[in-house]
Order: sequence, then C-alpha cells, then structure tokens
Amino acid sequence: MTAPARSRTGVVNQAPPLEDYNLFLSDVALMEAVVGEGATWALDNLTGYGETLGAAATLELGKLANREVPRLETHDRYGRRSDRVEFHPAYHALMRLQVAEGLHASPWSDPRPGAHVRRAAGLYMSGQVEAGTSCPISMTHAAIPLLANADPHLQSWLPKLYSRVYDPAHRPLDDKAGALIGMGMTEKQGGSDVRANTTRADPVATRGPGMAYHIVGHKWFMSAPMCDAFLVLAQAPGGLSCFFMPRWTPDGELNAVHLQRLKDKLGNRSNASSEVEFDHALGWLVGEEGRGVATIIEMVEFTRLDNVVGSAGVQRRALALALHHAQHRAAFGRSLIDQPLMTNVLADLALEVEAATALAFRLARAFDAPTDPAEALFRRLIIPAAKFWVCKRGPTVAAEALEVVGGNGYVEDSGLPRLYRELPVYSIWEGAGNVMCLDVQRALQRSPEVLDALDAEFAPARGADPRLDRQIAAVLDLARTSNQEAGLRRLSRELVITVQAALLVRHAPGFMIDGFLTSRLGPEAGAFGMLPALGDLKPILERAAPDQG
Repeated sequence: MTAPARSRTGVVNQAPPLEDYNLFLSDVALMEAVVGEGATWALDNLTGYGETLGAAATLELGKLANREVPRLETHDRYGRRSDRVEFHPAYHALMRLQVAEGLHASPWSDPRPGAHVRRAAGLYMSGQVEAGTSCPISMTHAAIPLLANADPHLQSWLPKLYSRVYDPAHRPLDDKAGALIGMGMTEKQGGSDVRANTTRADPVATRGPGMAYHIVGHKWFMSAPMCDAFLVLAQAPGGLSCFFMPRWTPDGELNAVHLQRLKDKLGNRSNASSEVEFDHALGWLVGEEGRGVATIIEMVEFTRLDNVVGSAGVQRRALALALHHAQHRAAFGRSLIDQPLMTNVLADLALEVEAATALAFRLARAFDAPTDPAEALFRRLIIPAAKFWVCKRGPTVAAEALEVVGGNGYVEDSGLPRLYRELPVYSIWEGAGNVMCLDVQRALQRSPEVLDALDAEFAPARGADPRLDRQIAAVLDLARTSNQEAGLRRLSRELVITVQAALLVRHAPGFMIDGFLTSRLGPEAGAFGMLPALGDLKPILERAAPDQG
C-alpha cells in the first residue's frame, strides 16, 4: 500500500480522523441509558451496529450522501409524468442499513419490553453518520400504529412496512419487497397553522373511514417524496381530515402526485423535501372526517421524540469530534484538552450532551409502557418541552464544538459544518419552538393531572440533593401558576432541566451530578465554558471521550 503523501516538513500536530471506532461502546452515557431504560437485551445488537456505523467506509457513505444531493425527474423521455427522485448509491446504502436494523418498524413488529429504547439507540447512532436518512425512517415508524387501527384495506400495507428489506424501486406495492411512508401537512398559506389548509378532498362515491376521495391542492413541504405512500391533510366535507395517499393506485397507475421541485435546504440535504401538487389524486380517509389534526397528532408524538433523539445524537457526534481533536492537538506547549479554558468548554458540552441523552432515552421508555396513563401524561407534557429545549441547544453545541477545532472545524472536511447545518431542522420539523411551548401550555391547561405524573417522576430523586429539591418545588409551582404566553419558553426550559437533573441524580456519577446541578439550576450562563469552580473536570472529559472501547 502506498504511504499517504506528506509535506516536505511532515504533517504534525493534526488529529487523526475519528473513524473505525464503535459508536456504541465509545459512548458511556448511551450505554448506561440503554441499560437503565430497559433494553439490556439489545446490547450485543447495538454493539455490532455501533461498530458498523463507526467504520471509515460507513462514515464516508454519510459524506457522499450529503454531498451528492437528490435529483428530481418530473417526466420520462417520452414526456410522461414520472415524478421520481434519484439518489446517490450512498444514500441507498445507509437506508439499507437502517431498514435492516428495523429502525422504521421494529417496536411494532417485535413489541418486546425496551423495544422503543433499543430503536432510539439505533436512530441516535445512525444520525451521527448522516441524519438525512432519518426522515423516512421516522415517518414510517410513526405511521404504522395509525394504519394498524385503520380500515382493513390500509392494514394490508403492514407486512411491507414491517419488512426489513429496503426496496427503493419506483413501482406498485405488490411488486416491492418493502415500503416506506412520508407525510404532507404544510401549505403555502398556513405553515404551522394546518387548519388554514385549502387542499380539498371530495369522496369518489361513499364518504367515511377507509373510503376513497379525490384530492386537489398542494403541499409546500412534503417530506421524503420518494416514499411509497403519504399521510396528508385535506379539507373534506366534514372538515380537515387525514388521508392515506399511495404513489400508485390499486390498478397500477401512477397516482396524480406531481412533484414540482425539491427544496434547496440549509441542511438535511441527503433527504429530499418537495413541493407537490395533487391533481385529483386518490387518497383513502384515515379516521373520521374532521378529525385530521387529532389523527396526525397521534403520529407527531412519535416523530417529535425522534427529533429529540436525533438532535441528541448529532450533538454527541459534534462533542466526540471536539474531544478527539483536543486530545490530539497541542497548543502553547501542552495538549489542548489540558488548557483550563478548553477543559471548561469541553466539560460543559459533555454535561449538556449527557443530559440530552438521558432525557431522550427516558422519553423513549415512556413509549414502552403504552397502557400506563402516568407515562402517557409524562410524554404529553415533556416531549414538546424537550423538543423545544434539546433541539434549541443543538446548533449552539455544534457551533462551540466547531470552534474547539478552530479553522479546521470551519472546513467541510472536518464534518462539523455538516452537523452545524443539520441541527436547526430538529427545532423546525413537527412544530417549531414556539409551537412546542404553546403545546406545553395546552397540556397544563387541558390535562392538569400531567403535574401529578411529573411529581411522581421526581419522587425517586427527592432528598438526594437540596439544590434539586428546591428546583423541583420551584418548577412545579411555576407550572401551576404560569399563564403568560410570553413566559412559556422559560417554563419549558425549566421543566426540561429539572427532569434532566432528576435523571442524572438517579443514574449518573457524582461528578456529573454536581457539575449539572451547579451550572444548570438558575439563570443560564450564556456561552459554554462558564462552569463555576467544580474542582477536577477531567473525569467528565474521560467519561465523554470517544477514544475508548
């Protein structure tokens, strides 16, 4: 093998690539979360998947899939509508890995205890390679329980959705080995206000659940337009309703789902997002007419969880790259990681990422108890709050990690610019930050018993530290009395950091607990790297370091 080219003076003081490492075994917080939240049985599987994802060849697939963006073909060479999206082979290779792992369906096809936790761990790691593949995976996962309770005609899709064979072919369902589901809710005039949608649905014959409708209108954003079917919102005679719209009609014809263009996005570039027109496309009513928002809300609780999990995973990759660089870089006569200011920054980032990870997997466990009313209430309140705060912190974490690496971090080859561009989408998908905070308010107003579930969540951590006890009392009081819309971001942040603190008190080492309680309970410090005097910060860095396992 030919040796790598070197400059005349030699290449020195540069960190080697962070590759050929195990994304699972090198992440202590992730491993502990998987065990602590009930998926110990999945350790061997996740270890193998982590090794595959951390391989240099797999990480290269992520770079290629993001750089070689999807391409839209609206017509074939004869002028007929084709409405196809072409992807680089690297994208298909990554999708094949995730479908084979069952990240799109496994909690439904194999609903053992801890199934949602195990799936969340796979999603968390997959996004560190390339997050754009997560969109169709997440939407398919969220759509399955909806279809499982729908008309038998729609339930017939389930075997292909459960399949662990990724089949990207553009052809009818009967000729495919597996299928994926996309979504279309947002319109030009409405944005988050889906009740302002103007797309119209008229019954082909009989109205009602499971019946066919002709749909005319548009979607300003339709995610993953290469999928085999979509859940869309449209105005039926009875009001805003949810419809299942396949790419191909039952008679084998291409449905009138006309892709107009693909969005040129800031990040998430390997994933196609489209504008689309429906020209009397066929769709089948899911649920009752007029219940479209309620029907879709059943899905978005799952996809919002995936936003939290995905953001935490991408933040973990940014932290790992920063730590790896600081371990291998020298400045001013000593290792970068040993410089006191840098130690403070990195320890602060490590606290942030571990807290985000602990919360994401606690929320995943809440889905593993589908009949527990307390868990449902906990999800109802904390998922929107977590989506607001964890996802809002993501770009700041990536920016700080990028700065750790300096000029090299500002260069595409480092991988950090891609992470920085990726993280804002988690705040926007499935409801932006203000929408999430309003949802927290609705949970408190419509289901005040959510505070009983939250109080029960705090119970095992009470008495461990007086700082946490004071914080719990303060946040419960704030949640009971806060009714000002302008203060909802503060309330949501306080809810999240209090739950994070309680989780760390119960499960993390003492040095992590002290670091988080000292720095997070109270006013925000602003930039990372403003930790107060905590003594030796090196145990925090050693716990977070990727150069292990």
